[in-house]
Amino acid sequence: MDVRDYIEASAAGFFATLKQWLAIPSISADPAHHEDVARSAAWLAAHLRETGFPLVEIWPTGEPGAPGRPAVYAEWRAAAETAPTVLVYGHHDVQPVEPRDAWVTDPFSPVERGQQLLGRGASDDKGQVLFHTLGVRAWLAASGDSTVPPVTLKLLIEGEEESGSPNFAGLLRRERERLTCDVIVVSDTPMWTRDVPSMCTGMRGMTDGQIDLYGPASDLHSGSFGGRPAAVRRAGMACERGRFQGGGRRRRLLHAGADLGAPNRRDQRHVGRVHRAWSKDDHPY
Repeated sequence: MDVRDYIEASAAGFFATLKQWLAIPSISADPAHHEDVARSAAWLAAHLRETGFPLVEIWPTGEPGAPGRPAVYAEWRAAAETAPTVLVYGHHDVQPVEPRDAWVTDPFSPVERGQQLLGRGASDDKGQVLFHTLGVRAWLAASGDSTVPPVTLKLLIEGEEESGSPNFAGLLRRERERLTCDVIVVSDTPMWTRDVPSMCTGMRGMTDGQIDLYGPASDLHSGSFGGRPAAVRRAGMACERGRFQGGGRRRRLLHAGADLGAPNRRDQRHVGRVHRAWSKDDHPY
């Protein structure tokens, strides 16, 4: 049996298993669901052990008195000591679902509609994480006598990605020795459609910042202060528009609508292909 045959034969069982996980409302941003996030981590740990991972651990995050949501770590070493190590990142928490009445189906009662599985977390990110367990089992089945993967495989599945990853940096620092690897696979990106193979090789990322504006502590009398003092409100509006004055120079802040230049013909071809794929009704994301 080759890999594709194994996946086809195991598809029904895979989706039934995924539905069990999707039914857990692991909303990390909602304190009312923090126990559900812990339950999601426990479910995943049990499934990884069932898959065959010899080492599976639930890692607590946060600090004493301010605990975070748990991450799951798993490791399956290759037979060869010289085999490369691949670290797969994903997350098992999901976004909030409000307004609840806007959903056509219950977000935590997954249903199949055509070739789609509808439920919170189906693609972001529980479905992607679970595919790795199916992929490992498929490779072992197709390889014959092998009982271990061809590369050392490590999984780090976070529990706070949808709430800003407040404790993720601390977790990485704490476990840096155990997370050493040769390749990192971020398994939290989309495919445009099933007939356009895609591999995400870079992401824009996100950052935030704070701008503090200071002005007069009290009203200024026009007879004592000539001209027009810089108004805090005006400065704030300028920042929102992406421009501000500072240090005697006019500076430009990049924003989502920044003009990066007209796309060339190669860009236009790729964008057109993506748009055609995205317009289909069967895209899975």
